[in-house]
Parts: sequence; C-alpha cells; structure tokens
Amino acid sequence: MKQLELLSDRRFAGFFWTQFLGALNDNLFKNALAILIVFKSLSIGGLGPSELVVLSAGFFIFPFVTFSAFAGQLADRFEKPRLMRWVKLAEIVLMILAAVGLLLDDLVLLLVVLFLMGAQSSFFGPAKYSILPQLLRKDEMIGGNAIVETGTFLAILLGTIAGGVLIAIDGAGRILVGAAVFLVAAAGYACSLTIPDRAAQNPSLRISLNPIAPIRETIEATRSSPTVFWAVLGISWFWFYGGSFIALLPDYGKSTLQGSEHVVTSLLALFCVGTAIGSLLCERLSGEKIELGLVPIGSIGLSLVALDLWWVGAPAIEGIGQRSIVAFANDPTSWRIMIDFVLLSTFGGLFIVPLYAVIQQRSPAEYRSRVIAGANILNSMFMVASTLMLMALIRAGFSNTQIFAVIAALNALMAAYIYKRIPEFLFRFVAWCVANVLYRVRVDGLENVPDEGPALIVANHVSLVDWLLIASALERPPRFVMAHEYADIPIAGWLLRDAKVIPIAPEHESRDTLAEAFDRIAGELEAGALVCIFPEGKLTRDGRMNEFRSGVERILQRTPVPVIPIGIRGMWGSFFSRKDDAAMRRPFRRIWSSVSLAIGRPLPAQEASRGVLAGAVAKLAGLPTPRDESAAVAGGGAS
Repeated sequence: MKQLELLSDRRFAGFFWTQFLGALNDNLFKNALAILIVFKSLSIGGLGPSELVVLSAGFFIFPFVTFSAFAGQLADRFEKPRLMRWVKLAEIVLMILAAVGLLLDDLVLLLVVLFLMGAQSSFFGPAKYSILPQLLRKDEMIGGNAIVETGTFLAILLGTIAGGVLIAIDGAGRILVGAAVFLVAAAGYACSLTIPDRAAQNPSLRISLNPIAPIRETIEATRSSPTVFWAVLGISWFWFYGGSFIALLPDYGKSTLQGSEHVVTSLLALFCVGTAIGSLLCERLSGEKIELGLVPIGSIGLSLVALDLWWVGAPAIEGIGQRSIVAFANDPTSWRIMIDFVLLSTFGGLFIVPLYAVIQQRSPAEYRSRVIAGANILNSMFMVASTLMLMALIRAGFSNTQIFAVIAALNALMAAYIYKRIPEFLFRFVAWCVANVLYRVRVDGLENVPDEGPALIVANHVSLVDWLLIASALERPPRFVMAHEYADIPIAGWLLRDAKVIPIAPEHESRDTLAEAFDRIAGELEAGALVCIFPEGKLTRDGRMNEFRSGVERILQRTPVPVIPIGIRGMWGSFFSRKDDAAMRRPFRRIWSSVSLAIGRPLPAQEASRGVLAGAVAKLAGLPTPRDESAAVAGGGAS
C-alpha cells in the first residue's frame, strides 16, 4: 500500500517510531499490572481485583483531564519535536520508578507510576497529532493517520503480549518487565532525536498557569467548528466504547471464558490487529481523501458486533478451571468470539481515522494543538465515565456479556445523536455507498478543486444520482442546486435537506422559488462555499448533452467566481438514467459498472459563458458540444 512508503520517509519515520515505542511501553506496563492484579488476586482499600483493574484504567486516564489543556498550549507555543524529546526523557525516569515498584512488590507505587505515565502521555498527545500536517502533504494525511493508528494498535498488541508473557514467567517476571519498560523508553528517546525540526506555529502564545482558564479556552477552540467538535465527540465516544471493552477483557477472559492469561492476551491481540486492519483499509476505501462516509459504517458495525458478543453469552464448559489457549481455540464458540473481536476493532478503525483527519485538516494551524488537547480532555472524561459506569454495572450484578449489550445500545444512541446534529456524516455515507457499492467511480483532476474559497461547479446531467457521485468525489461538501419537486419525495427529501440542497424552479412555475434560489447561491458563494449546478436543467434522454441554460451566466454576473467543469462518463444506461424514457424501472441495469468523473481546470468568471462551459464539460465527458440555441429561456435555472 502507498501509505506504507511513509515508513521509509525521513519526514515521518522518526516521529512514527517515537510514538510507536511510547504506545508499546504504556501498554506493556498497563497489561502487566492488570494481569498481576487479576491473577494474583491483589486488592487494596477493600476493592477486589475486578474493580481494581477498572480503577487502574481510571488512574491512567485522569491526568488527561488535568494536564491536556496546558500541554496543548505548550505544543502550539514551542517546537513540537523539541517538546516530544523532553517528554521521552521523562518517560525514562518513570520507567525506572516502575522497575523499583515491581521489584519491591509495591502496588501503591505502581499505581502512582501509572498515574504519572498518564500525565506524561497527556503532554505527548497534542504534539503527536498536531504535528502531522507539518510533516505530511494533504494527500498523505489519510495514509499518515492510518499508519499512526495502525502503529498505535500494533504497539498495543506487542506491548500487551509482552506484558502478559513476561509477567507470567515464574520468579523472573517482574524483573523482566522492569528491564523491558526501561529499554523501550530509552529507544523511544533515541528515535525522538531523528524527528525533523519544525517551527512553532504560535510562538507568541501566552502560556497561562491558571489550571482552569486553559481548559475553558481549549474547549472553546474545539467548539469553533461544529464539524470538528462533533468529530472530537465521536473520537471520545470511541474511547469510551473501546476503553470499556479493554477494561472488561481480563475478567471476561478469566471468569466468562474460563481462560488463562494467554487467552486474555490473545483476545486483546485480536482487538489490536482488527484496529490496524480497519485503519489501513481507510485509505483504500476513501480514495486517499478524507471520507466521512466511512464513519457511519464503523458505528453500525460497532453496535452489531457488541450485540453478537452478548448473544454468544458465556460458552457452556464442562468442569471448572482456566483453559489454555489451545483448549480455548478448540471450542467452536471461541472462533465466533475471536472473529467478533477482530471485526469490533476493524469497524473502530474505520470510525476514528477519518475523524482524526477531519480535526487536523479543519482546525486552524495556530491552535490545532489546543484542539487536539481539547479532544484529549473529552477523551479522558469519557473514559473516566466509562470506568464509573463499569463499576456501577458490576456492583449492580451485570455480567460481562450483559454489559456488552448495554454498550451496544449506548453506541447506537450516541451515533444517532451525532448524525442528527451533523447530517454531513450520513449524507457522505449515502454518497460513498452510491459511488463505491452501486458503481466503481474513478476521479481524475481532483487537484483542480481548491482547498478553500468559493467556486461554481458545472456538470452534465445523466442520472438522478450525479450529485451523489460528485459529492463522494470531493472532500469539501458542495451545495447542490436541484429541482424543487425532488424535496417532496419522502426519503429523498430528507437526504436533500441534510445535504443543504438549494431547491430551484423555472420562472413560469414559481418566480419566488427561483429568486430565493439565486439569493441562496450568491450567499453560499460569498461565504466561500462550493456550489454545484447542472446547467442543462434536466436529465438527458438520449445520452447526449442538452444545451446549457442562461441561469449559470446569471449566477456569475451576480457573484463572479471561478467555474470548475466536470464531465460524467459511464452513467448513461444505468438504473438511474432515463434511457428507454424512464429512470429507476430496471433495478439491476448497469449496477457496479465503471464510471468516471473528469474534473477540468477552473475557468475565470469573465470567460465562462454558457457556450464555453458547455464545450468544456462536453470535452471532459467525451460528448459532442450541444447546439447553442438563441431561443433559450432567459432566466432558466439549474436543476
């Protein structure tokens, strides 16, 4: 895959291995401690092993609430590579304390170290995600985020396996874990020295020592863009969801599945492998662009798989005792559980990678680190809430599988709430399905669409789903101009409203609707948005282009902006085209056929007459230029 080439790129490699080794060390120590508590039946303050494992997860997460805002300020104010090196030095000191705690069998000291590791990670997080736009090009962002997430979860996998295997070695386990965490920390610092230097993005930022003000400012920065804020909320929910599963896993493996330490480690390994698979799939499924349509796929899968784990329940096992990994694998039910754990995290990867990319791309550079810090604060709050919820459900007598059902229901409710507030997610999901499930769409010339600023998009009109194909191809959500009668179709009307489609009507039908449409088009363009119209005003009935109506010139006279022509090929004769006089009459006609969108260079408004635009679109679509009839109806709109 193309994104794997980044691992050999000097811009990215040092950063990747630094964060990889940090995640590996965190999880090596955390899993070793969790298994030590569960399988040695350790307790403290009247808390049993199950509750203590859940509480220890909270020990690691709570510092993110306390320190993330201050860390976000530092990452915006100073050079991020330099900050990372100081954080990695602190990790070496903490791992020395961890080794001492293991040797002295001091559970209190180990929990203190776990808290300090969370603090150290909270300072690393804002720099980790906000530096990516400084290291990578725009077209590398999805691939870079996928590699980071893949590396993170593979590090979790290796750290989990290493922690579980090393701590289980009789006699020498604690010594080996102590030595391992120190060596990994030292290697991480060495890698941090190879991260390319990058300038501070807000060197004039004043650092506030007030612990409350930075948190408030960070949350306000996170809320500056609704899409960014809800993306952050989605990521935070994933950590609530995933954190609940990881916290339950030791007791689920031991009590529900009657497995050994190696069964627990294997299930967590499958969880990590699945996340890596989902993360790597993102670039392939998104076409190397930020594709929010993958997020609903991930959320639906997360609920369905959690419900299946509840449906499986506790397998019927003869006798009592801890099963080895071989005995566990020989049980047919176990394979269903293992597949569920892989799918669970694969859907998780599809869910979070696009969300991280949205945050990085749509957050202004001067306070991007503080937005990431705000995400970390919300993440940690959600994970602390997860800890409290799990402890309450455990005390109420819920079994592990019943808790899975509760989490599945909560996930469905949270997803519905987010998608209701930000309809772009579901709209992009529908567009992605049309472009990638019903058809195979190839896009050429995507670089001709500007990253920011207004532009008018014009395209030939072949089918009822042309607008969804264009929406799927573009990263920026355009506003489509469409015939008003489509808004009255029950399901289509809901989708059109969510996509903020601008309804239009011919002047002879409704002069007010036409005037309002042109006002809205002008308003969107003046606000810097993309607006897409189909100047033919109707679907083709013979596969050739109709002449362009004068509405496009009226738009440009009022708001002169660049015009981007798009030619659509391959949709004529499809289910949604009007071949043989009617659309949507033959359901399997040309489904999953090859379709292409050719995006031309922007034309200046002063050169973009309807005849010139029709010629440009026809050339891109491989069609003859339509005849320009002087009798075209003045004021005719786009549909």
